[in-house]
Order: sequence, then structure tokens, then C-alpha cells
Amino acid sequence: MLQAKKGKKGPGEKGKGVGKGAGRMNGHHQENGMENVMLFEVVRLGKSAMQSVVDDWIESYKYDRDVALLDLINFFIQCSGCKGVVTGEMFRNMQNSEIIRKMTEEFDEDSGDYPLTMAGPQWKKFKSSFCEFIGVLVRQCQYSIIYDEYMMDTVISLLTGLSDSQVRAFRHTSTLAAMKLMTALVNVALNLSINMDNTQRQYEAERNKMIGKRANDRLELLLQKRKELQENQDEIENMMNAIFKGVFVHRYRDAIAEIRAICIEEIGVWMKMYSDAFLNDSYLKYVGWTMHDKQGEVRLKCLTALQGLYYNRELNAKLELFTSRFKDRIVSMTLDKEYDVAVQAIKLLTLVLHSSDEVLTAEDCESVYHLVYSAHRPVAVAAGEFLFKKLFSHRDPEDDSMPKRRGRQSVNANLIKTTVFFFLESELHEHAAYLVDSMWDCAGEILKDWECMISLLLDEPLPGEEALTDRQETALIEIVLCTIRQAAECHPPVGRGTGKRVLTAKEKKTQLDDRTRMTELFAISLPALLAKYSVDAEKVTNLLQLPQFFDLEIYTTGRLEKHLDSLLRQIREIVEKHTDTDVLEACSKTYHSLCNEEFTIFNRVDIARSQLLDEQVDKFNRLLEDFLQEGEDPDEDDAYQVLSTLKRITAFHNAHDLSKWDLFTSNYKLLNTGIENGDMPEQIVIHALQCTHYVILWSLAKVSEGTSKKYYNDYGDIIKETMSKTRQIDKIQCAKTLILSLQQLFNEMLSDLGPSFDRSSSAFCGIKELARRFSLTFGLDQLKTREAIAMLHKDGIEFAFKEPNPQGEGHPPLNLAFLDILSEFSSKLMRQDKRTVHMYLERFMTFQMALQREDCWLPLISYRNSLQAGGDDDTMSVVSGISSRGSSVRSKKAKPATGKRKLPEVWMSREQSMQTPIMMPSPHLTSTIMREPKRLRPEESYMGVYTMTPDQQQQHTHPQTPQPQHHQTPMDYNRRGTGLMEDDEEPIVEDVMMSSEGRIEDLNEGMDFDTMDIDLPPSKNRRERSELKPDFFDPASIMDESVLGVPMF
Repeated sequence: MLQAKKGKKGPGEKGKGVGKGAGRMNGHHQENGMENVMLFEVVRLGKSAMQSVVDDWIESYKYDRDVALLDLINFFIQCSGCKGVVTGEMFRNMQNSEIIRKMTEEFDEDSGDYPLTMAGPQWKKFKSSFCEFIGVLVRQCQYSIIYDEYMMDTVISLLTGLSDSQVRAFRHTSTLAAMKLMTALVNVALNLSINMDNTQRQYEAERNKMIGKRANDRLELLLQKRKELQENQDEIENMMNAIFKGVFVHRYRDAIAEIRAICIEEIGVWMKMYSDAFLNDSYLKYVGWTMHDKQGEVRLKCLTALQGLYYNRELNAKLELFTSRFKDRIVSMTLDKEYDVAVQAIKLLTLVLHSSDEVLTAEDCESVYHLVYSAHRPVAVAAGEFLFKKLFSHRDPEDDSMPKRRGRQSVNANLIKTTVFFFLESELHEHAAYLVDSMWDCAGEILKDWECMISLLLDEPLPGEEALTDRQETALIEIVLCTIRQAAECHPPVGRGTGKRVLTAKEKKTQLDDRTRMTELFAISLPALLAKYSVDAEKVTNLLQLPQFFDLEIYTTGRLEKHLDSLLRQIREIVEKHTDTDVLEACSKTYHSLCNEEFTIFNRVDIARSQLLDEQVDKFNRLLEDFLQEGEDPDEDDAYQVLSTLKRITAFHNAHDLSKWDLFTSNYKLLNTGIENGDMPEQIVIHALQCTHYVILWSLAKVSEGTSKKYYNDYGDIIKETMSKTRQIDKIQCAKTLILSLQQLFNEMLSDLGPSFDRSSSAFCGIKELARRFSLTFGLDQLKTREAIAMLHKDGIEFAFKEPNPQGEGHPPLNLAFLDILSEFSSKLMRQDKRTVHMYLERFMTFQMALQREDCWLPLISYRNSLQAGGDDDTMSVVSGISSRGSSVRSKKAKPATGKRKLPEVWMSREQSMQTPIMMPSPHLTSTIMREPKRLRPEESYMGVYTMTPDQQQQHTHPQTPQPQHHQTPMDYNRRGTGLMEDDEEPIVEDVMMSSEGRIEDLNEGMDFDTMDIDLPPSKNRRERSELKPDFFDPASIMDESVLGVPMF
């Protein structure tokens, strides 16, 4: 324990003086310590100013420190959720270890909740208030009370003992308190160091004065002040050593992920706050090791802690060795199975890149580059920022000083070219929209420099400049289209977003400004671009899509009608030149966008469209007449001319009503002749049938348009009432009916569109929208609809995997896209049910399915993501099943769940319930190495909310063995803390480095791991400081093999 100074009451003497003033505590009456409102209630309510609460306690401490400390001890006990109270008699006559044992016996183990985990508005701010209290307590006591070697000794001893408890609530609460206490002490130590430096400077300045002007009294005072500061710093070091070695070293590898996360988060704060003392390999190694933790929330804390360090460039030199040892691990975490972890790993690498270009190899960077095409947007955006920092941030300083140039002479020209080169080298040409979306937030200025892009496409290269190749021009035009779409629509591409979100006022203004600017630029340049590339089908198809995003009013307000006429002429020429279906449909859609009756340009465009169609229909009728007269031996050129003209007309009829041209008669003649003669070319027959199909659809649309409006509202009300009544009668059958109706619609769509349908088609989107509306009918009370929703997901999963793909296992089941529809109901699942649904889903998945990342597998990926509930398997347990002292694993008999509704056994048969296949991580987003999970107690497992038979309980419950009673010695900082992980059968940090001792030794080589004591650095200007007090911990207690389960050296 901390050595008590002479004349001061130490922890061993704490019982003396308790009787005096014991009747009152912070102004509250107390009888034998049993009526104890005080600190806990004040902090729980969080309504009082924390400083006034602490000041009241300090006054109480000054009046009678034993009574005040008893209040503080009960505060920590109550914050842990324990109903027991430490009485004055217990405080006088029992050691801390005995008090903790007594409180453990009084702990209510039937409840899984304690203040740090309780839900509800009254507990929402408890954690922040609890942490704030500890910080304010140390801050207000930092000039006197914390140095009395009594208050801090008692608190640290108590928290150290509680942190080693088997009761999770004690362990969790005390670890949080100890870590926040340590953080507050680090801040005190930092302030002491600053004061010592200032005092030393004042002393040196006074001593350097001439003897006649030197004030000897002032020198004596400064020397005395420096001595006091040095003594205080030594005491603070001892306190921090006690917390670090008594709590942190054991709890950073606790069985509970949340406790491990607390430790890693706080050590990151220490290293950032007081880098001179803590930012060295002796502390960094804990973060490096814990990056291999099997729980995502702990790995996430490691990365965020490191981000705070790498952000400060002044600390880079101290991080060099750590970076060289753990860089590969950070790079591998960009493919973590937890998306949040992957995002933060990429952001950390971006900071590493910002600090030094030489740290990351080309291979390291390439492993991040390809993530810009990830379907998960936060991962892609983080990768886009990394790409931007690496490839686009190296501007010539002279460029900033020179006047801004425009077009291909602008500073963005080379950056745009680099984007094109990267896009082509990545060989994912159909994913340009994904690349643009990934870089939109960080490189928006470059991607919206449309003037430069137009110049690169139209203007001649400058002297000495290499012109773009045909392939590069094609890629640039595709990127132009994607940037125009992104700016106009303001939402991610299909497959990456969760739906349209409501734009803020600022975003709406930016959207309007961008649309105006793009229209003004491309309204003028698009005709020239179409003229230049008119014979290139791929380029023209992309360019023709640009007017769909224009603000058409600009043609009138900007007096750009002549450019509109040029555009219409170019489209007409393209229609006459091309027979490619994609090009013709793009022309048709462009006319459809421009023929908007809301704008004044409508008449001008409508006339041009009518003239074009008049010519094409007249030409078709003339060619058809000649073609039919040729009889059984038609000329191939004539057949080609008929087919080409028919293709153009059919493409336009898809988007435009051509009823007035009476195309049905012409196509009927053509098809009838084909039937009679039997030698009509197949392509002509196909397009004639398609054109006739459009004629019929347009006719039906006119007929149905007048009748549907009349009955729609009444029919909708009837359906809503019917659904409400059926749900009241039988919720499960109602849910099964809803999912069956969606399945029937899906089957009808498959029969119409085929298995390779487009998920962005109106038919599929319509079914998904219907599912969303069905989901809303279940309301907000998840308990009432729990069983119905569970049954709905079960039926949906079975349907999705019902029909295997005839092409083999490497291809998705025919109904897999139905999971995209089913995901609309995932939000209605309760948190614990999501895990069970996920297990049921994995029963249908093969190993190969888990590895797939092609677009056709996106429904499975998105559905699995919607079921990821997260959290610990142990979140509801109070007492850990692992002894901190004994060598065996403790188990308790399963208690039947109370107060919870039971779901029917709809997922698995009894025999299959524990045979869910363990899915291996996919190559797209892989994880840390996963092992077979530990067997959980029934109340801890993710099936714990469901009914279990006594046989099952017996099967999954370990036989209870008598445990030796542990008599803890008095709380002493000098003991070796054998924490919860010492005798655990499975380490929490999975094979922390690589699994081989040689690898561990290789990683540890060159890192100074011997300096384990917290040794605050000497002040910058003072001379050699006095030797620190001897460490009260044996270094072997940390450096032995128990730290990680593998030898260190």
C-alpha cells in the first residue's frame, strides 16, 4: 500500500474517530449508516451542480474524514447496484476485502441490471454524472486532501478490491471509477509538471541576477516551493502506479468487452494528455495487443485512441516503433467484419499517411484503394478520403500563388486526369458512380470542376501535354455523368444508400446552385461534345443522359434557345446514324426529359420530336411497302433498312405515345406476311412484336387512366380495414398472409422479367415499397408483434433459399433478392431476436455464399447487416462464470426467465439448435481470427429469451462443483492482482499477436518493455531530479506469461 507519512492517519488506522460526528453525513441523518441518501441520489438525479456536491463532501471530510469516507464508500457500493450498506461498525472493524465479501453476499443476483447498464430516462445520464463526480472530486482536492495519504489510499484500495470481484456490476463500476480517477490524477500530474517548470525558470532567473539585486528570501521560497511540488509529484506517481498495476493491467483483458473497452479508451486519454510520461512503448503495447480483441467495440476503442495520437504531428517521432510493429495489423483491420472498425482503421491510416508518406508501402495503400468500391458507404467514404490524401493532396506550392487558371490549364486538370487513370487501373468500369460517391465529400471541388472536364474533352492539348486516349476519354465522360447525377440527386448510387433522406436548407441551396451551373455549362458544350463523339455509341449514350439532370428553365432565362436547337439537331443526327438500342433509348429518354409541359421550351422540343418521328414513320412505311412487295426473296439491304427504322421507332414508342401514327396497322401487315411466308428475319419479327406491344400498352393506359382514379380511394380504405381486423383476430396468420402476398408478387415479377432482373426496376421497387408499408402497420410496440414478426422472417428466409440456381452453387438462389424486401421488416425485430434470426439465416448459407461480394449477392449482405444487433453475449449477466482465484470455471444453474414473453420454437429443432454453422469472414470485409465460441450459460446465450426444456437446461449447464471459500487479505496495493483472466480457460484477446512465440518475440524486438512504472519525466529546465520512491510492484507481476498467455521474451 502507499506509505503513510508520520503524523498522518494511514489506511490501517481508518477505524479511529468514526464515532465522532457519525450521526450526520452531508447534512443527512444517519442511524448506523442505514439511512443514506447522500451522494448516490444526488449523482443519479444529476440535477445539482457537481462542484457544489463535491464541495459539500469536502466540508464533511474536513469535519470528520471517517464519516465522509464512509459516505464515499457507500456511494461506490450503491453505484454498483448493490442494496447493501457499509455501516460505521463494518468500516471500523473490517478490512476492505471483508467488506467487499459482505457486500457480494448481499448483492441481488436475480437482476441483470445495475446503474451503468440500466435503461430509461432516469439512468440516461448516470454514467456521465458518475464520471464527472470523480473528476471534480480530484480537481477540488488536488491542492491538499489527496496528499493526506488517507482519502486516496482508502478509495484506491476499495476500487482495486472491487475491480477484482467476480460480480460483474462491482467489476464494471469500479474499473470505470478507477480509470476516471487515474485520468484525473494524470491531469494533476501534468499541472504539477508545468508548475515545476515555471518555478524552476523563476528560480534560475532570480539566481542569475547580480548579487546586489538578488533576493535571497525569494530564492529560498522558490526552493521550498519546488521541493513541495516534487514531493507532491512523487505521491501522485505512487497513486497512478497503484491504479495502473492494481486495476488496468488486469482489467484490460477482462472477460467483459465493455470493461476492456473502458481501459483502452482511458489509456489513450493518458497518452494524449501527458505524452511526455505515457507515450512510450511500455503503454502503447497494450493498445497494440488489444487490437486483436475478438469484440469489435474493443478494437474500435484501440483505433480511436490511436487516432488522437497520430493526429498530433509532434508525437510522430514517439510512434515510429509502434507503427513499424503494428502497421500490418492496422492495415488488416480495414477489412474488419465490423464496419465501424473498418471505417476507423481507414481513418487511422489516413492520419498515418498524413504524418509520413514513407510509412505505408504501395501494397498497403492498394489494400485501402479498392474499398472505394465498397457497398458500405462509410467504409467507401473513408477510403475515398485516404485516396484523396495519397494521390491528390500533393499540389505544387507555386499553383496556389499563381492566379487561378481555367479549363485544362487549371490546377484541377492533373487531378482529374489522375482520377481517370485510377478508375481505369482499378478495372471496375461499371462502378464509376461508386468511385465518385466515395470521393464526393473530400474532393467535391475537383469532381464539380465541369469546366475543366469539358476543356479536357474538347480543347486541343497544350504544347508538351499528352492528349487523352480514346479509352481515357470514355472513362472521363462516364465520370462526368456520375458527378452530374450525384450533384443533381444528392443521394448515393443504388446499392449504397438506405433511401432518400431529407436535405438540409444548405444542401438544397447547394443542389440548386450546382444544377444551375451544370445546365449553363453543358447546355452550351453538349452539342459540341455530341458532334465530336457522334459515332462512338458508348460515349454518346452517356452524354445523352446529361439533359435529364438539367434545370430546363435555364434555356429560357439564360437565352440559350439556339444551343437547344443545336442539341436537338445533334440528337436527330445521332438517331439517323445509330441502330444500337442503348443509344436510341438514350435519345428517346432525352426527348422525354426535354418535352416537359411545365417549361416554355416544350413547344420547340415537341415540334422537333414530331418532325423526327414523321420522317422515321414515313420512311418505315415506304421501306415496308417495298420490302413486302419483294415477296419470298427480300433484299438484305432492304431488310436491314426496315429493321433499323423499326428499331428507332420502337425505342421512341417505349417512352412516347405514338398512337397518332397508327403503327399497329403497319406492324400487323409485317407480322401477317411473316406468318404466311414463314421466312421473315427473326430480328424484324422481334421488334415488330415489341412495337405492337407498346401500341397496346399505350391504348390500355388511356383506358385505365380514367377508371382507376374513381375506385382507388374506396378500395384502399377497405383493404386497410381488412388488414386491421385480421391482425386483431390472429397476428401470426396476418403476418404469414402479408409475407405470402409479397412472395406471390415476387414470383409474378420473376415470371415477367426473368431471374436476372434489375433490382432498380419499378416492379421490384414497388414490391419493396409495399413491404415498407406493411412493416409500418405493425406499429411501435415490438413485444405485441414479436411472435408475428419472427414468423414472418422465418417464412421469408425459407422462401429466399427455396429455389437453388440451376447454374450451380456459385450463383445465388433464384429468390435471393427477396431478402432485400424482407429487410424492410428487420427494424421490427427485438434486439435479442435479431441474433436468433441471424442464426436461422446461416443455416441456409453455404461456406461459398459467405465469401461472395458480387452485386447479385447484395440482398444477402444487406439483410445480414440489418440483423447485426451487436453487443456482448454477457450483457445481462451479473456474476461472471469465471473465478478470479480458483482454477475452475464456475457455473450456476439456469434460472427460468421471468417477465419475458416466450417465442414458439419456430427456428430450429431441438437437435439442430446448437448446430448453426459458423460463417467464415468474407474476403470483402474480413475479421480478426475467430474461434469456436465458448459454451455459454443458458441465461447468457442468444437463445436465452426462448423457452428451454429441463433436458436442454441440464444439457447446457455445467455440474455445480463446490468452490473453496476465498479469504482475501486486506486491500493492499502491493499484492499481485490475479484478475478475472488469470485462470480463464480461453483468453479474451485471441492469440494476441499471431499464435507463434517466434512472432511475438519478433514484434517485441526493439521495444522497451521494461519501464513499467509510471515515471513522470523531469521538467525541461530543472536539473537532475531526486530518485523516485521505490516501486511497490514486482515487475515480474506484469512481464510474466500470464499477461497474454504467451512468453514475451
